[in-house]
Formats: sequence, structure tokens, C-alpha cells
Amino acid sequence: MVTGSCLCGAVSFTLRGPLRDVLGCHCGQCRKQTGHFWAATSVPDEALEMTHQDGLAWYRASDTVQRGFCRECGATLFWKPDNAPRIAVGVGGLEQPTGLKMTSHVFVADKGDYYEIADGLPQHERFSGGEDA
Repeated sequence: MVTGSCLCGAVSFTLRGPLRDVLGCHCGQCRKQTGHFWAATSVPDEALEMTHQDGLAWYRASDTVQRGFCRECGATLFWKPDNAPRIAVGVGGLEQPTGLKMTSHVFVADKGDYYEIADGLPQHERFSGGEDA
């Protein structure tokens, strides 16, 4: 079990069960929403338990994806594909220790020109994780 929240506490949650390893997403949408690249784990929908969600808002980022954030402090929290049984959760909002490790980078063709990815982890042009958002 891992807990998490936004910066102001208007959104808090618990993740139950195994969490996917962390992926770094460098796509343009993630960079624009977070200000850099997005680092996320994911869980099955039923493994996310909202404990406080008064500040939770959703933004329709495309025809198939929503992004969850706190309407009070602006914290980026969730990424949810419409037709997948999983939800991606930003690891920056998780309480430590998480026991998670970053394992790869996706959408590296879209990464910002101001940084290099030099951690030696696998880099992928796209994300091909299927339902494992």
C-alpha cells in the first residue's frame, strides 16, 4: 500500500496492490502539463482508492485520454485512457518510500531539446505498453 496526495491536500489517495515500475514519458503533452517529463507508475483502476477528492478535476487531453489534477494547487496526478482498465499515477505525489524504480523512457523522439537522457535506461520512440498505462 502506498499513499499520495497533491501539494495542498485537496486530493489524496491510496494505491493497493503491485505498482508498475516507473516510466518517464517525454511526449509533448506530458512536458506541457508538468513542466518537464512525466514520471508515472500505474495500477488497475480498482487499486486506486480516493480518500479526499474535493479538489480533483479532469482535463480531456485527447479523444481517448483524460488527465487528473488538483483544481486548487494545480498538481498533476493521473493519466487515464478511456478504454484501459488501469490508471497512471504520477510518482511525484507519492509518499516515500515507494520502493519503485524507473525502468525506461517513452516518447523520447518528443523530448525537450534542453536536456539529455543519460541514465542508461532503455529509451523508446513510443509507448507500446498496451493496457499497462
